[in-house]
Amino acid sequence: MPADPVVPAARVVPADPVVPGDPVVPAGGWTGRPGPGAEPLTMEWSPPYPVDVPLILSVHRRGARDPAYRSDASGAIWRTVLSPAGPGTLRVTAGPSPDGGTRVTAAAWGPGAAWLLETLPSLLGAGDDQAGFVPVHPLLREMSARHSGARVGRSGRVLEALIPAVLEQKVVGAEARRAWRYLLHRFGQPAPGPAPDGMRVFPDAATWARIPSWEWHRAGVEPVRGRTITGVARAAARLEEITAMAADDADRRLRSLPGVGPWTSAEVRQRACGDADAVSVGDYNLPAAVGWALAGRVVDDAGMLRLLAPYAGHRYRATRLVELSGARPPRHGPRLAMREHRAF
Repeated sequence: MPADPVVPAARVVPADPVVPGDPVVPAGGWTGRPGPGAEPLTMEWSPPYPVDVPLILSVHRRGARDPAYRSDASGAIWRTVLSPAGPGTLRVTAGPSPDGGTRVTAAAWGPGAAWLLETLPSLLGAGDDQAGFVPVHPLLREMSARHSGARVGRSGRVLEALIPAVLEQKVVGAEARRAWRYLLHRFGQPAPGPAPDGMRVFPDAATWARIPSWEWHRAGVEPVRGRTITGVARAAARLEEITAMAADDADRRLRSLPGVGPWTSAEVRQRACGDADAVSVGDYNLPAAVGWALAGRVVDDAGMLRLLAPYAGHRYRATRLVELSGARPPRHGPRLAMREHRAF
């Protein structure tokens, strides 16, 4: 898959300064100065296609109380990221532009502020090539029309997608989210700028690699997942390279690490690489949802892949539309219960 794409026909304009008197830098499309203080860099971007900011960014949210992701009463989305330049906080809003399109407005704080704004179009799907996606199933046609602003974005941050995916392996969502909150509050640094209370920045790879066994236990993470995270953290430099690789090569590199299988690889490539074809094979709920939505019956992974075959190159896009439809088979059994590893 390609590296960060050039934004096609996007119009980036300087925003009104958040702090009066800040210099305007039209070439970068933002105002202000980088740094960890209260003065942000700001940016406006008018993409030449519909963009549903909350929907696109929601795949990075790990529960309602995610310390790295919040939405406020105004509808703004806040994210913290450990960028190559350092920690940063991003605030994004969207509204109508004068030409009837969408105007995205963003502000960023911290050493990573400039990187966050520079990569924002990619995060919001500027490099998402939807050519060739022809939804033949009525439900997919309906959902594609209803969610015309749904795009597959690309965060460019592999470890930040990989570690929460490992935490979600073979456990219920609430258990994984609880561990994520504990680990970010325990080891992450406070978010730069005026972020909502309690926001934290993803720790660096060295910090993840040094987390002792008793902290994994307190987080409710059993030794297998703890060892997997330690291993991927030690290989972080090589893993971050996959954003510039072809999809098959990226998948092979991820799956060369102990504890990283097809499901985890797909979850990472969807978010970090913007891979619109990465199917989460091995997901507990996805095959049943796809089968029910597209064929009216529950299927397994093999059956799901057969149903998605007409959408080769866009299979993740198709499953995302299925998820947005809410189509699910009736429940007949009990829900999976949370495990309490901290009591062991």
